[in-house]
Amino acid sequence: MAKKLSIERIIHNQGFGARKLCRIMVWNNEITVNGQPCDDPNTEFELENLSYTVKGEAWQYREKSYLMLHKPSNYECSHKTQHHPTIYSLLPHPLVVRDVQCIGRLDEDTTGLILISDDGQFIHKMSSPKHKVPKVYEVTCKHAVDEAQIAHILKGVQLIDEDAPIAALECTRISENVIHMTLAEGKYHQVKRMVAAISNRVEGLKRIQIGELKLPDDLAVGEWRWLSVDDMMKLAPK
Repeated sequence: MAKKLSIERIIHNQGFGARKLCRIMVWNNEITVNGQPCDDPNTEFELENLSYTVKGEAWQYREKSYLMLHKPSNYECSHKTQHHPTIYSLLPHPLVVRDVQCIGRLDEDTTGLILISDDGQFIHKMSSPKHKVPKVYEVTCKHAVDEAQIAHILKGVQLIDEDAPIAALECTRISENVIHMTLAEGKYHQVKRMVAAISNRVEGLKRIQIGELKLPDDLAVGEWRWLSVDDMMKLAPK
């Protein structure tokens, strides 16, 4: 049997405020459901394929949130920032109320693909080292990168405070100063430290892929979108 909830509870669960406020919005004709006005907070609706508007803004009911964001530079991946704006300021307020979390933080000066969700199991699956989800970074280096340095990264570099050398899963030279590096771990400043270990320095760092999910060309810097079914399939472990 399809699950039903009252419109008051639906709007509340989706992050639009306290139950009392949601009730008032319904009474004030600020809510439509599946294209129809609704002024009774107790009216129940099936949740599957439910669409609604709040003060004219269209939404789709989602039990859990799964998002991608094209992170800009000079944004912090934290709800409590120190020096720069938070990436959560780029999201609609109802999603922030739902306590979405980024999956694997990027440094403030690193850009690119970041996943965000309020599904604890999904967050764990994507971030846990045991699942070894590969991530691809586009690395712009200060000095030209030669084939010997690529080979060193693939063989493994010794980092301070690490017991054994750490190797990239893949490392490809794109141009004289740009490489694509694939890692399965997420150690502190890992890309920057690995590049430093081959006597070079990172000048620009952008995450361009997680699993088989690539940063879309049409997702502008600072923009976000919902993950599609196809996107989720690309993130599923093989």
